[in-house]
Amino acid sequence: MKKHLNLLIIVVCFQLGMMGMHFQAQAQERRGPQPASTENTPPKEKLPPAQPDVTTTGSVTVEGQRIDYQAIAGTIPLLDENEQDTTARMFYVAYFKQGVTDPSTRPITFLYNGGPGSATIWLHMGAFGPRRVVIDTTVHMHGAPYELVNNDYSLLDASDLVFVDAPGTGFSRVMQGKEKDYYGVDQDGRAFSQFIMRFITKYGRWNSPKFLFGESYGTTRSAVLSSMLQNMYDIDLNGVILLSQILSFDNSIDGPSRNPGNDMPYILGLPTFAATAWYHHQLPQNHPDLEAFLKEVENFTTGEYAQALIKGNTLDSNTFNAIAEKLHEYTGLDVDYIKKANLRVDGGEFEQQLLNKQGLTTGRLDTRFSGPSLDILSQRAYYDPQSEAISGAYVALFNDYVRKVLKYGQNMDYHPTIYGRMQWDWTHGGSRMGVNVMTDLATAMKKNPRLQVLLQAGYYDLATPFYEGVYELQHLPIPDDLQKNIHFEFYESGHMVYLHVPSLKKLHDTTKKFIESLYSPAH
Repeated sequence: MKKHLNLLIIVVCFQLGMMGMHFQAQAQERRGPQPASTENTPPKEKLPPAQPDVTTTGSVTVEGQRIDYQAIAGTIPLLDENEQDTTARMFYVAYFKQGVTDPSTRPITFLYNGGPGSATIWLHMGAFGPRRVVIDTTVHMHGAPYELVNNDYSLLDASDLVFVDAPGTGFSRVMQGKEKDYYGVDQDGRAFSQFIMRFITKYGRWNSPKFLFGESYGTTRSAVLSSMLQNMYDIDLNGVILLSQILSFDNSIDGPSRNPGNDMPYILGLPTFAATAWYHHQLPQNHPDLEAFLKEVENFTTGEYAQALIKGNTLDSNTFNAIAEKLHEYTGLDVDYIKKANLRVDGGEFEQQLLNKQGLTTGRLDTRFSGPSLDILSQRAYYDPQSEAISGAYVALFNDYVRKVLKYGQNMDYHPTIYGRMQWDWTHGGSRMGVNVMTDLATAMKKNPRLQVLLQAGYYDLATPFYEGVYELQHLPIPDDLQKNIHFEFYESGHMVYLHVPSLKKLHDTTKKFIESLYSPAH
């Protein structure tokens, strides 16, 4: 009897358990799927709280004309692909001219430096902002205190200005774990596209004439942006201004030996070698007129030199020797060195060799600069004297200016560069080949045949040689009638054209004329 009672209890418990599971399943079905336990799930990383935008006022005198302006320092939030979460904030400083009849139709220019991985202090504090860092020599700056002066060549007389820091640079921030969404050619383009769309919405500037001004990798970004803005937001630009351009990285004179068989970097870099040797008085013959001399070099580099390199290992010895002699005449490098280099000298080698007998290295960003060689036996230069000469002054004065004048960033670190803290995705449009954004710019021009492009470049720039920019814009896949939309201007300066004050004035005047030619200057 006791056995039967125990068995009955077990059966009843089992049936009650099954009924409980049945009702639990029905309840689950009615409520829908329940969230998984978060007991062991780490909390989602969030961005630090955004600092509020700060508005200040000021004035700048541009070539004798006083301009009152409103300055706004702040951030624009960027949303993820689902437009749900803020995964980054991009920092900007905007300058709006005061006393304008209709601000909504005044031109607005978005400016940014390159890298990739550089903030925009260089264009901001060196070229077109209302204050300018004083750099008037081609030697290393003295220590602090540095000098910040009224910028007689600010572009505020032609356009409102928005200086933008790329994600992760400056005061811009990216959510931890979301870096891959922003650190790449296409990702960066999407971020800037979203920034511009949200900025013109926030400030009511949809009907303003719109311009992009990018420097260095910023020109790559501008080409991508010009097409993305059309495709993503139906935004047509009035003009794209390219300073120190690189659109196809296969043309770079930085280490082209990694890509044997492509001789274009040597062909396009030679005029900059020649200009540099001319500046440092290293040429065996006297050439009093730089521009006339460079035209001669350009004819040689696209003629005899290009033909010789194309022949590769089949080039006969007589022609080989003749080309080596001619390269000596145009670069000042020893004939034996040129022959050992197989007629192909890259940028780093040239920087190391030109003044090597004096124990000096020439600059990369600006070959007018020179500094003591770190190793005179090295094949290539170890550092860039130009970058080392000016960076301390720019970084110090911007940190001072943004906090004391613009009243922003009191409890934040400003990142001038993030080169060592990011991994850049060089994939573009699904291709992992050498980045080439020429098609992006060409597509934007074909979709918007009124789009105008201005290339500005310095003769002494070995980071992005000026003739490389000419070649790329003359090889865009566009109809002949669109080629007239491309304009060129060159300067006796380097990558950062504005370091040379006479070139800065010319840069201002050329850019102002370009902008005003595309809208009514009454605004």
